[in-house]
Amino acid sequence: MSWEAQRLGLALQFMTRLPVPWHVEYSAEAQADSARYYPLVGVVVGSIAAFVLWIAQLIWAWPIAVIMAVATAVWITGALHEDGLADTADGLGGAATRERALDIMRDSSIGVYGLIALLVVVSLKVFALFSMSFLTAYGALLLAHVISRYAPVALIHFMTYARREGAKFATPSISSGGHGLGLLTAVVFGVVGMVFLGWSLLLGLLIASLAVLWLSWRAQNKLGGYTGDILGASQQLAELGIYLGLIAWA
Repeated sequence: MSWEAQRLGLALQFMTRLPVPWHVEYSAEAQADSARYYPLVGVVVGSIAAFVLWIAQLIWAWPIAVIMAVATAVWITGALHEDGLADTADGLGGAATRERALDIMRDSSIGVYGLIALLVVVSLKVFALFSMSFLTAYGALLLAHVISRYAPVALIHFMTYARREGAKFATPSISSGGHGLGLLTAVVFGVVGMVFLGWSLLLGLLIASLAVLWLSWRAQNKLGGYTGDILGASQQLAELGIYLGLIAWA
């Protein structure tokens, strides 16, 4: 199996519950390099969620179809990003010191800040998609899942890892080439998205970028860098930002 296929397989294993139909050998270096394929993993997740939306709206009312599509993406990823969002909200919102914030984020239990963040973000995603037409929601699901997964790639590339030991996943680093591949994937899908969704996608990208920049600023000031939870939260905020931009310009 080629070097690239190994990295893609590791990205699929880490980011989803989906079985990888080829043998994948783990190494810390390969796991770190696999981040370049996160946006491509978003293609898989977004495509399945969009397919569920299409099937569900043929059988049930539109609100039910939207909820089923959102729930499908959560199930496919094992709520990995949602878990990161909740832990990030608990850590950044409920701790006075860096050390305490990192301890809270390592804890598997969820606090008030995390619960509220999950309720707000997931509810906004559902209602945003619900307010779109079928074709817009179909395209938004696919594009948002792809483009939003560039957010963690960018944070890995531009920021330093906050923890000194006990990493939640493999060595958190990414080469310039890996960052370039993730960026290229996001740009290609962004351009294609503008063809079908129009200039409203630009507003979505702007909101998503501002949300991720704000998160990275908070993480840098509070933690001295990013953690795995910050990466998950960045994906969630970017995805939501794209949806909000699309309906704001509608």
